[in-house]
Amino acid sequence: MPSPFPGMDPYLEHPGLFPGVHQGMIAVARATLNALLPQHYVADIGERVYIVQPERSIYPDVVIIEHPSARPQREQIGTASAPMVSDPPWVVTYHPVEMREVFIEILPVGDESRVITVIEVLSPSNKAAGSAGRELYLTKQQELFESQTHLIEIDLLRRGEHSVVVPRERLISRGNWDYLVCLHRGRQGNRCEVWPIRLRQSLPRIHVPLADGDPDIVLDLQAVFNRCYDEGAYVRRLDYRREPTPPLQGEDAVWAEGVLRDLRLRS
Repeated sequence: MPSPFPGMDPYLEHPGLFPGVHQGMIAVARATLNALLPQHYVADIGERVYIVQPERSIYPDVVIIEHPSARPQREQIGTASAPMVSDPPWVVTYHPVEMREVFIEILPVGDESRVITVIEVLSPSNKAAGSAGRELYLTKQQELFESQTHLIEIDLLRRGEHSVVVPRERLISRGNWDYLVCLHRGRQGNRCEVWPIRLRQSLPRIHVPLADGDPDIVLDLQAVFNRCYDEGAYVRRLDYRREPTPPLQGEDAVWAEGVLRDLRLRS
């Protein structure tokens, strides 16, 4: 059964679910690209690794364990030899988490040290102000922006800092969006191609540029998402009777409730 929504499913933005969506989108997109690419290209998965401290956690997999502190022994009143005892501290054990974020690289067969195109699906940590994941992502983004490599950024998260390479101020005057896809072609300065996406729209078919002389291929993001939704069995996991996280607002909330009622997913 497909998602009840025509495009991105806002229920999958929940921070406990989105890591699986992120991994699924990358895996399905790689398989789709390898079926579309000319024989002298291959799509592969790359990986960033960094350590997250508990206070910077974006995903709910950092464990903090608090141990009850022993009560201090009471001093014996009137006894000169009574030992001094400290006030009870909090005893906390924290476990830093190794975060792994995957992305797609399109490489020429025979020279796989050369990266033609990078495709990123933004994660919550990429959009969290001050996080290690965001700093690492923005550093890589700038390096790619200044290189000959093409960069495609897919932002399917309504919450968080604006993160695609095109400044938010340059997009606001063009219209509204809930999600974004941004393509920066290598060696084209500040020129970008942007697909703004509203909640009520299907995800777009986008250009994926290759090396000079080879035409773009077209990646259908809605087809990628639909397969990710099916393979993740999200229809069994999502409770559409509740509000999504983050919640929808205004007319979008009313529209979504109507969609779910029509499909008898909400009474």
